[in-house]
Amino acid sequence: MKYFNSLLVSFFLLFYTTNAFNITHILGKYPDFSTFNNYLTQTQLAAAINSRQTITVLAVDNAGISPLSGKPADELKKIMSVHVVLDYFDDEKLKKLSKKTSLLTTLFQSSGQAIGQQGFVNVTNLSTGSVVFGSGVKGSALGANLVKSVDAQPYNISVLQISTVIIPPGIDASTANSSTNSTAKSPQASPGPGPASVPPTKSPKKSPPTAAPQPSEAAPPPNAIADSPAKDDADVPTADAPAKDDKKSAGVALRLGVFVVLVIAVSTSFIGLVF
Repeated sequence: MKYFNSLLVSFFLLFYTTNAFNITHILGKYPDFSTFNNYLTQTQLAAAINSRQTITVLAVDNAGISPLSGKPADELKKIMSVHVVLDYFDDEKLKKLSKKTSLLTTLFQSSGQAIGQQGFVNVTNLSTGSVVFGSGVKGSALGANLVKSVDAQPYNISVLQISTVIIPPGIDASTANSSTNSTAKSPQASPGPGPASVPPTKSPKKSPPTAAPQPSEAAPPPNAIADSPAKDDADVPTADAPAKDDKKSAGVALRLGVFVVLVIAVSTSFIGLVF
């Protein structure tokens, strides 16, 4: 019985050691990936990788990882998790892709924080025989080349070196701020036409003063006319003023006519006396 128990424990330990891996220890053997290895530890992605049974890590050496320098911890974790593929791919498997191109699911996609295709990596096998990587977001460039296989435990973990980091559009603050600034400028442009539309409202106000002198200088102010229709009725008595002038002129004409008649009568009587 004791022999059976020891054999069972030995088998369990053998199974555990053949399936377990530690990404920190694997990359620790390669000084060129020290920065990438430190980022995995800082973002706690190393523990997430070690908890998986099948994984592929797209590692970037110290020379190519400089674009991530100074990134906030949250953004760094998102970008680094894009470099962890939730399946096993070595260089031979990549070069035998049936469709020559494929979208690979990453650890960032499983986090639930990815927007659209940000959580996928596009891998394409070119006709030249080289393999290139890029973001799964539509229109993204395939700018990361497969350099070499760094380490592998078949069907458990594969570490592949790529030439540069993969940053999906909109995942970091620089691209997010540029998009929000562009959208923020459009509302600023919309008030521009607003003030431009105000002068037309002022121009009708300026037109009444120019039209006011045309009827007469004694006409009521245009502002008073624009204030209420009741004052338009007040303009009607001004039409009576010419009637009064006509009455005065008629009276004067009548008096002149009487005076002329008297003058003629006196003149004729005077002439009759003379002759």
